[in-house]
Amino acid sequence: MCGRFSLTASPEEVRELFALLEIEDFPARYNIAPTQPILAIVAADSAEPGSNRPDRKAVLLRWGFMPGWVKDPADFPLLINARAETAISKASFRAAMRHRRILIPASGFYEWHRPPKGSGEKSQAYWVKPKNGKIVAFAGLMETWSSADGSEVDTGAILTVDASPSFRAIHDRMPVVIAPEDFTRWLDCKTQEPREVLDLMRSPQDDLFEVIPVSDRVNKVANTGPDIQDRIHPVAGEPEPPRPKKTARQGRADDGQMDLF
Repeated sequence: MCGRFSLTASPEEVRELFALLEIEDFPARYNIAPTQPILAIVAADSAEPGSNRPDRKAVLLRWGFMPGWVKDPADFPLLINARAETAISKASFRAAMRHRRILIPASGFYEWHRPPKGSGEKSQAYWVKPKNGKIVAFAGLMETWSSADGSEVDTGAILTVDASPSFRAIHDRMPVVIAPEDFTRWLDCKTQEPREVLDLMRSPQDDLFEVIPVSDRVNKVANTGPDIQDRIHPVAGEPEPPRPKKTARQGRADDGQMDLF
């Protein structure tokens, strides 16, 4: 699961990694929450022969996927993640998997280790960042939702997969990470059908991320400063990282989460 993430890289770093011709300026964001705008990289229209027009562009989406067939968003759950194993067949994501695959730049993400109820242990938040300090690209899906009055909202979700072995002590799911050499194939929805990119939806390399215990200030969407990524000593009874538990966490609610519509 991925319920919060961060993008603190500069626009120039994002432009260079994704080979964009241009990108609008944006501020560093340390605590990106569901329903907020997120930056996404999509395939642009094919360039004309001899043109220097890029085949990728950056767009803004609302984090919270809304299938086009939904009539009333109030009656539909907020889909911030999609399970990679079932996205091809699930009605909510089937069309997007075939036609609207995206990349979501991130400097890392947050996860919470939540012990079983009655254990006496407290939850612990973690900042999970690439060990090399660079940007990663989460695999995502995009859908444009249209209201009855004709207004449109571009929405998106992050694909998740089984956690890598060293991360399972904290959570059993984590985002799918697409390597730079696979950007083109993932974004190519014209010639690459969903079954042909299944191999890209795998657990990240076990040594890709560094896990840092942080304070519970990240729980509040109002806390948006870099201090929420400061390392702390884990709460009493929690090693760093915590030992695997036999009881897997099945879900959590984000404090202070805003509404999508």
